[in-house]
Amino acid sequence: MKFVSPSMSSWVLPGLFVCSVVSAPFSVAQDAPRDDGVKVGGMSWARNFVPKGALEQQAAMQYAQVIQQAQQARALGPDDFPQVVRLRTIANKLIPYTLSWNARSKNWKWEVNLLASKQINAYCMPGGKIAFYSGILDTLKLTDDEVAIVMGHEIAHALREHGAEREGKARIANFGVQLAEIFAGLKGYDSRVAGAAAGTLAKVGMLAFSRQDETEADIVGLDIAARAGYDPRAGIVLWQKMGMINKSAPPQWLSTHPAGNNRIAEIQKHLPEVMPLYAKAHGFNVNQLAPYRPNVKGIEPVTYP
Repeated sequence: MKFVSPSMSSWVLPGLFVCSVVSAPFSVAQDAPRDDGVKVGGMSWARNFVPKGALEQQAAMQYAQVIQQAQQARALGPDDFPQVVRLRTIANKLIPYTLSWNARSKNWKWEVNLLASKQINAYCMPGGKIAFYSGILDTLKLTDDEVAIVMGHEIAHALREHGAEREGKARIANFGVQLAEIFAGLKGYDSRVAGAAAGTLAKVGMLAFSRQDETEADIVGLDIAARAGYDPRAGIVLWQKMGMINKSAPPQWLSTHPAGNNRIAEIQKHLPEVMPLYAKAHGFNVNQLAPYRPNVKGIEPVTYP
């Protein structure tokens, strides 16, 4: 696997490459009180079952391994690759608005990677380690606004410490399974059957928790993107695009992600909170905003109000 220079007229590379922005000059987050925008509750108590910073340290190690493997494969893209510059620019605009959601983000060492894969995916690991797959950019033909919605969503997962929350809930669930097995054994029942039943209930419960996290990340991500000057209505178009290519999604109650239509409804519900932020970022009157126009056929422009 070899790296193809971006100076060539076409850039095609099978397999995996990583564009790293380890030393990117990201903006310093600024602590400012939020008396506008979206409102969500406090972070989950379950995250307290995981030592502070533990997942961030693990994420940094895993991230470094990805970079090392890319270097060994001569698959580490240059900082001036256009899509890397684009992702890096968008991240640089979003990051200043993270501190009010999590004060610890001030000390995060933000990084952005671009992975050449057909997967439609992106993530932000604890500590601000961001990765985008080329599949999500190319297949969905994401505009900058839509990239910002995706990136804001993934950053929100890290800011709200959803990784630590899930780990904490998993530990609690495992403890519950062990208690069920012990109780069943004391009562003369088959502890394995009881443990399996408790495990199934715990698994379904964890799926529900994960959907809650996804919804929260959608909402917080909208707020961050809007403050940075990206159109929150892009989130509606994003999920319409996802719906066009994802015809066979599992039932919502067995999925870790809310159904696309539900996510669109949630975004629409919070537009009155975030559209003024977007308008303010550009010095516009919120009642005079032009429609958000999709860049693909089959999706109508989104207006507000």
